[in-house]
Amino acid sequence: MTPFSLAAIIGTVFMLAVGQVLFKFAANGIDIAQKGFVGAVLLNKWLIVALVVYFVATVLWLLVLRKVPLNLAYPFVALAFIFVPVLGHYLLGEPLRLQSLLGAALIGLGVWVSVR
Repeated sequence: MTPFSLAAIIGTVFMLAVGQVLFKFAANGIDIAQKGFVGAVLLNKWLIVALVVYFVATVLWLLVLRKVPLNLAYPFVALAFIFVPVLGHYLLGEPLRLQSLLGAALIGLGVWVSVR
């Protein structure tokens, strides 16, 4: 795997993690009772940005899969289980528990083993 492919894979996974945080921002901003469904969901700026991020990540993932075998690229998707709690902690103020850190270490080890 080339350094560019590795960077593209990690970039894709990071964008997916950012998308999850944006979905959380979108969910926090939904007030159907006040704005109605269209105003609360379909016109939610955070949701629109999250969907754009997911679209870009999907296009990048397609470019990755043109060059990298799926069985080598896909294990890296598990890194989202590391990125999301860390981003949630720093951007949303969510707690980052010891169990999450230990789980992240195990996932990181698992990714390393599966791509070796």
